Amino acid sequence: MKRRVRIGKNKPARGKALFTMTQNHVLIAGGGIGGLVLALTLHQVGVSCTVFESVRELKPLGVGINIQPNAVRELEDLGIGEADLDQVGIPAREWALVGLNGREIYSEPRGKIAGYDWHQYAVHRGAFHLMLCRKVIERLGPDALKLGHKVTGYRKREDGGVIALVDLASGGQAEFDGALLFGADGIHSSVRAQMHPDQPPIHWGGTIMWRGTARGVPIRSGSSFVGLGTSRHRVVIYPISQPYEQGLADINWIAEKTYDTGHDWSKSGWFRPVELAEFAHEFDGFVYDWLNLPELLAKSELAYENPMIDRDPLPTWVDGPVALMGDAAHPMYPTGSNGASQAIVDARIIGRELLAHGVTPAALRAFDDKLCGPIGQVAMRNRGSGPFGLLELVEERCGGEFEDIDDVVPAAERSAFMLAYQTAAGFARDTLNAAPPTIEPGSLVARVAA
Repeated sequence: MKRRVRIGKNKPARGKALFTMTQNHVLIAGGGIGGLVLALTLHQVGVSCTVFESVRELKPLGVGINIQPNAVRELEDLGIGEADLDQVGIPAREWALVGLNGREIYSEPRGKIAGYDWHQYAVHRGAFHLMLCRKVIERLGPDALKLGHKVTGYRKREDGGVIALVDLASGGQAEFDGALLFGADGIHSSVRAQMHPDQPPIHWGGTIMWRGTARGVPIRSGSSFVGLGTSRHRVVIYPISQPYEQGLADINWIAEKTYDTGHDWSKSGWFRPVELAEFAHEFDGFVYDWLNLPELLAKSELAYENPMIDRDPLPTWVDGPVALMGDAAHPMYPTGSNGASQAIVDARIIGRELLAHGVTPAALRAFDDKLCGPIGQVAMRNRGSGPFGLLELVEERCGGEFEDIDDVVPAAERSAFMLAYQTAAGFARDTLNAAPPTIEPGSLVARVAA
């Protein structure tokens, strides 16, 4: 059934086209990881959708990210299995924190070797993103992903639907009519800005990140995520590929420093290309018998600068037929390695609620009730160093220098700290393994009679 173009308040402005969609059609603002997984989920449960992405050409941007077991499970339920993920990354075997003196503070196995039913994956974000794009085009068709289309706002219709206001690649404007609209358009979300016009500005806590990849020898387990240093001056390294010749792999590195004053984060941009000479000297002291960080950084072809930013949690992610998801809803510091994972989980919870409530605002309210408050708390945990809070605890108790970590933070306290974070972020092992699928295979959203 096609919706008729309404007149009066909903009549499009002069010179703008109004594209009508089928009755249950869903609009998605943003073709990042969250938006694409949502599109695949909607297709799985029998709901048609269109994804609007502002860039005109998709490129493999970004460096490494981690996908936690709870999100890997959801991808597998979408038919994106280990064979797909092995093409863009590597299963992670270990997560470890090491003090600035090179001594271990905490380590634990990850993924299947930790007893999970699913791996944790360290992937190249750009390669993973393009793989999702291919899946969307293969399953939904090329018209489902509209590049060069930026959603700038929305209007709610009197009958409960929504109209997305879209700037086109051609320079014109158009309006698209749908039952629901999801803002998956990131930390600078136009949908969020309209929904919450009085939101506080972007929050920066003083930390600048420099990111890149380099060929190097994988340390420890050969697939370890290692956080090294202090809470204010650290580096994170992990491989995002299987070893190539001579045992070298693509090593993702993130070097971070927190400034008290004198640094204008707003000039850093997002993935601003920088020369190593601008920051590498800050990490000259990170040399150990098991790692020479300056040598690894020197092998990088490109480096990027990012401010570590987020936004304050919102009281709601929903405005009638419009909902936020992913970074548009809950941008968070990458200290917990769960930003992309949570966007994937968002999409799957949305699918579950559509099955329960139909393609209606009631489904959005149920999604909001389930996740808005708890995930806002996770974002605040990440702002407070997330799992890297153990480094801060060590600094407070011994200034970062120790011979035996058990004398500083006992093993039971370290384990309890990590379990609390994993539970809050939704990937505590026993709870996850025992949970039923978010979406039962073969489930379809009931059709609304024409």
